[in-house]
Amino acid sequence: MIVQVDPASPVPACEQLRVQIGGLIRSGALAPGVQLPTIRQLATDMHLAKDTVARSYELLERDCLVERQGRRGTAVVDLRTLDADPFGELTQAAAAYALLARQLGVGPETAGLIVSRAILGSR
Repeated sequence: MIVQVDPASPVPACEQLRVQIGGLIRSGALAPGVQLPTIRQLATDMHLAKDTVARSYELLERDCLVERQGRRGTAVVDLRTLDADPFGELTQAAAAYALLARQLGVGPETAGLIVSRAILGSR
């Protein structure tokens, strides 16, 4: 995987990584199932903070381009399966919501209750 970060750019490094890696995935240069470098490895290789790379990976996951596989790392998703999903937009929104819930420390039961209430239009 070849990506570069321009430290002189006004665009944050995590966003530069997100755009470049996302482009590689969408173009097919990174095939479905390919494991991305570990956060630590990519940060070391690119002389970036681990948090910067972690944020990029979080954004790529939010964009439904990669999935975390626990100890196995982060892998490229098969975009064809997303395209076949009749609820693609809803799936992407759910992924973003799930990421936010995890970041806020909200468990699945509570997050589900919040969604149910929103769908039913009640508070």
